[in-house]
Amino acid sequence: MPDEADFAQLTDPFRAELLAHCYRMLGSVHDAEDQLQETLIRAWRSYDDFEGRSSLRTWLYRIATNACLRALENRGRRPLPSGLGAPGADPDGPLAAGPGEVPWLEPLPDALVHADPADPASVVASRAGLRLGLIAALQYLPARQRAVLVLRDVLQLPAAEVAGLLGTTTTAVNGLLLRARARLKQAAPVEEDIREPAEPDQRALLDKYASAFEHADASALMRLLREDAIFEMPPILTWFAGRDSIGRFLGAQVLARPGDFKLVPVTANAQPGFACYLLGRDGRHHAHAVQVLTLGDTGISHIVSFNQPELFPVFGLPQVLPTTATATAAAGSRR
Repeated sequence: MPDEADFAQLTDPFRAELLAHCYRMLGSVHDAEDQLQETLIRAWRSYDDFEGRSSLRTWLYRIATNACLRALENRGRRPLPSGLGAPGADPDGPLAAGPGEVPWLEPLPDALVHADPADPASVVASRAGLRLGLIAALQYLPARQRAVLVLRDVLQLPAAEVAGLLGTTTTAVNGLLLRARARLKQAAPVEEDIREPAEPDQRALLDKYASAFEHADASALMRLLREDAIFEMPPILTWFAGRDSIGRFLGAQVLARPGDFKLVPVTANAQPGFACYLLGRDGRHHAHAVQVLTLGDTGISHIVSFNQPELFPVFGLPQVLPTTATATAAAGSRR
């Protein structure tokens, strides 16, 4: 058995992509980090049994996949509000809080899965298939179907290799994959193929969004949305569909006064977003929500506002925004 330092040197190149894999399986950055640690502990303890009949990477994926399957045995899916019911009909009415026991889907900061930029293959492996719409859709699949779809369609592993990982046959893997694809399409179609705007247009769109939010300009924000846009905000159960409904809701219940919000750019699930700080009674801006945006060439199609301040440490962001340091916080979130 290698000592701890030697083992870390062997496995460190795979940590980012293994974390991404566990996140795809579990839909939670916290659970993914727990199962990554479980994977590495199990791998270290059983390293003497690793006979090199597969690559180290494949062996680690087998341990990680089975760790995630065990973790999923007694857990329900992690939904978004849009997966639990119809959109809200009254943007001016009261909001329904979700049941306290709902394990909501969580965003994954891009910084946690940045692989070695000098190795393009590792970058693709760690970030492929992380968009929030796909992760939400995967939650509808039984655990083994989810594992097969991720391993085959996201990581592009051969069916025979997946069979070895799961201790089954190639025929069984192909059957699970067919059922997974059919169920995914029927129960929760992955977001339509959205053509993202070019980088300068994307940057301009995001700047306009942040400005509209910070200046409490609901009309300006509405002009940035697609007509069929969706806005949801776990752990609030109520969500809204359609530009007009979203605009009415934001204008009536969120964007009260200019200066109430300060937005710090973040990236999560290979998508742009913002950490939203809300002005408190002490005159300082406190952690309020992490927003993940889906951009199309005709506007913003989906906003998931995770109104969960406990996510801010995962993004390396403070709970209270320094009064003169929005830019500093933004720089810190990119480190």
